[in-house]
Amino acid sequence: MTVVDHVYLVTGGTRGLGFATAELLVSQGARVVISGRTPDGVAAALDQLGGSARGVAADSADPDSAARLVQAALDAFGRLDGALISVGGPPTGTVMNTPDDVWTSAFESVFVGALRTARAVANALEGPGSIAFVLSSSVRSPLANLAVSNGLRPGLAMVAKTLADELGPRGIRVNGLLPGRLATERVAELDASTGDATASRERAIATIPLGRYGLPAEFAQAALFLLSPQSSFVTGVMLPVDGGMLRAL
Repeated sequence: MTVVDHVYLVTGGTRGLGFATAELLVSQGARVVISGRTPDGVAAALDQLGGSARGVAADSADPDSAARLVQAALDAFGRLDGALISVGGPPTGTVMNTPDDVWTSAFESVFVGALRTARAVANALEGPGSIAFVLSSSVRSPLANLAVSNGLRPGLAMVAKTLADELGPRGIRVNGLLPGRLATERVAELDASTGDATASRERAIATIPLGRYGLPAEFAQAALFLLSPQSSFVTGVMLPVDGGMLRAL
């Protein structure tokens, strides 16, 4: 992939899918600015990523975080070519049992925070670029006990599709990634929340044609493709990375 000397923001880049993508970008010659909620988490990730990375402790729900991330990239590397925007994992729960304040808080961080970052990145891009949202297979099919994700992510996917229309004339591509069951801390937590992590994992694997959980590094390869100029005629796409789990086209 041709990303040598390109600069990308990776929100939620201190662990899981975000970190795997940041790590792959750096290995391919790119420079990255990662964000995470805690200074310690950011510092630990930077220790592994090396000198081609910078980090900012930021919460996507903070109205100032998007501008700080973009400015950090410009200050450190003098340019910006795109972003991987991870919208995090909202709390588990059902529609009936999730209180209003949880919906409101999740909307601010998962939905508005992601849009705020995308707008800030788009405003900073001076040439062709790429913005990719890390969403979920819940964009196309609801997941049990994840009512908030089921409610917010499809809306964000449609906004991303709309943003692709708006930014296309400037050469800025906007796409989404729909991870399924990947071997991350978040998915391990979801399995554990059922009370029997092993049984949960076995049930999930039974629905995946490839017969296993995916690896963060496999997701990163898909993200790298969408961020890089290799996908220069791909925009407005929601790409499942799920081993065939989704049954819809």
